[in-house]
This record gives sequence, C-alpha cells and structure tokens, in this order.
Amino acid sequence: MTTHSALYAGKVVHARHRPRRHMLSYRVFSLLLDLDELEECSRRMRLFGHNSPALFSFWDKDHGDGTEGGLNSWVKRQLDVAGVAVDGIRISVLCYPRILGYVFNPLSVYFCKAEDGTLRAILYEVCNTFHERHTYVIPVADAGAGTIRQSCAKQLYVSPFVPMQCNYRFRIIAPGTRVLVGIDEADADGLLLVATFTGERRQLCDRQLIRTFFQYPLMTLKVMAGIHWEALRLWTKGVPVHRHRPAQNPVATTIVQPDAMSKMRLREPA
Repeated sequence: MTTHSALYAGKVVHARHRPRRHMLSYRVFSLLLDLDELEECSRRMRLFGHNSPALFSFWDKDHGDGTEGGLNSWVKRQLDVAGVAVDGIRISVLCYPRILGYVFNPLSVYFCKAEDGTLRAILYEVCNTFHERHTYVIPVADAGAGTIRQSCAKQLYVSPFVPMQCNYRFRIIAPGTRVLVGIDEADADGLLLVATFTGERRQLCDRQLIRTFFQYPLMTLKVMAGIHWEALRLWTKGVPVHRHRPAQNPVATTIVQPDAMSKMRLREPA
C-alpha cells in the first residue's frame, strides 16, 4: 500500500491585472506521484498505468528529458548540479495524469525531500503548446517556513499575451492534507497576473479514480480547450500579442541559486 502518492482535487484560478482585467477559474485535479512508487501504483491499480496504457497513466517521456524509465535519475542529476545532496532523497511530482492517453501539463512541480522528510528542493517544470519544456531547479532555503517562497526569471515563452521579460514569484504549501501552488508573474511595471492551484488530498485508489473520472470528465482535453478559449477572450479584449520565438533548446533546465536570481545559469539537458 502506497503512503506518499495521492490525488488532490481543487481548482485553478488566474487573475490578470493589466492591460485588461481577466479572470478564470476551473475545477481540476492533480496526482501527487512518488517516483519510487510508480511501479507499485501500476501493479496495484487497474485504472492507473506507468509507461503503459490505462484510463489514467503517467509516462516518463512527458517529463524531464523524455527518457522512458529515467525520470528519477534525471531529477537527481539536476539536484546534484544544484548542490543538493541526493542520498536518500525522495521525489514526488504534482501533475495532471494522462486520461485516455492525452495530457498537457502547463506546470509540473517536483518536491524533493530528504530521508527525515525535510524539503530540500522544488523543481518547476513548465511546458508550452509548442512542445518546449523548461525546468527551474530551486533549492529550499528555509524548509521550516509554512509557506515556501521562491523566485526566478522567466526563461520560456508560455503565453502570447505575456512578455518574456518577466519574473516568477512562487508561493508553495507542500502537499499534506492540502496543497497550494501560487505563481505571481511580474514585468518591469509590476504585478501582471496571479495563478494558483489549491487542492484537498484524497486517497489514490481505483475507487477514487473512477469517481474522479466522472467528476472531471475528459479533464485533460478540457485543459487544452480552456487554454485556447481564454486566449480568444484575451484577444477580443485587445490584449497585445507577443510572437513566439523558438527556444534555443526545446528541453532545458535553469539552476536557480535561492539567495540571488542574478546567479542563475542556463544549462543543456543532462
């Protein structure tokens, strides 16, 4: 029986402040998957598969450097480069699963804990609709804080309605009975938009998965549909469009020093 993996049901809320006010709210759920428990989850549940077809599934190729079966090792390599000790580290990823084989994850969050349960680092894996992926690796400076606050400079084009010259400020309540992932995005003129996911923990089992399937029908398809619908709404409001320029590397990682964003450096995938 797994003890770390879980399901978090909640909602995503976005609030844009400039140049036009815009608000969205969607009911969603995410899975918190302990990377050491993936095979056990796949064996124990009929409705969940790891690197195999199922009603709900998680595929390594959707994350990290895309190597099947190598996600755990990939995360540890990023942690090692960031100066985070990996001996005994336990890694969980909060993300949308594939549903009937389809998923798009705008953001996947990896929580990396030491053997004593202390949170050592968080990885923010951002994907855009151009099949580009960028991961921000940020060691946790103060694991004792109730709300973890981190920041970094934006490195990947995400939305045609947001400029590249922005900074992210993350607000995190690590998964427990509930989870919070908050992102404040700011440009040179100040706060531009706020995005949050809040969720309540539920047991990860077949009974909960089938219940969730009917409570959130075809959710991953709706995520992509919602992205395009909200883009249309922003366009009709006259929000300026910023053209996409292909990333130098479609899969890249930034190691962020927690004490100074100016020390960030961009790396090729390891």
